[in-house]
Amino acid sequence: MLSFACETNDDLVSIREVVTAAFGQTDEANLIEVIRNSQNFIPELSIVAVEDGEVLGHILFSAIAIEVQGQIVPALALAPLAVTPNCQRQGIGSQLIQNGLSKCRQLDHSIVVVVGHPHYYGRFGFQKASQFSLHSSISFPDEVFMVLELKPGALSNISGTVRYPAYFEEV
Repeated sequence: MLSFACETNDDLVSIREVVTAAFGQTDEANLIEVIRNSQNFIPELSIVAVEDGEVLGHILFSAIAIEVQGQIVPALALAPLAVTPNCQRQGIGSQLIQNGLSKCRQLDHSIVVVVGHPHYYGRFGFQKASQFSLHSSISFPDEVFMVLELKPGALSNISGTVRYPAYFEEV
């Protein structure tokens, strides 16, 4: 039976293996390690999907800032989401997102940004960030840079730039 939990030290090697296999490269796994060692890491928001003691998927939400007229509005970046290749298309990624967003709400976060497939993330309520006059410090195609209000109205009167930490530019 699939269960979800915050990562533990025992999961770190498995997370790296799952993420590397899912993306076919180590860049995203390296990003997780950099985030884990940064001030933006939120341990409760690094979540694994586990079945029979095996890590099948991982999702990470980390702190990020939206710069609005010289002020900072806190937000979260969802990145990366990975499911081991032989378990993809079985709903594990969707369950990780739902579980993760629920945990974000429990921890009183208001806004999540993601760079990903619009049809996939749109199912969870993500919308183009440009609709809210949000732009990214990293150049992404408009349709893949998306945002979700975890609290209704969280994006009211907010227009500005999502400031990605420099380590995101290496992926």
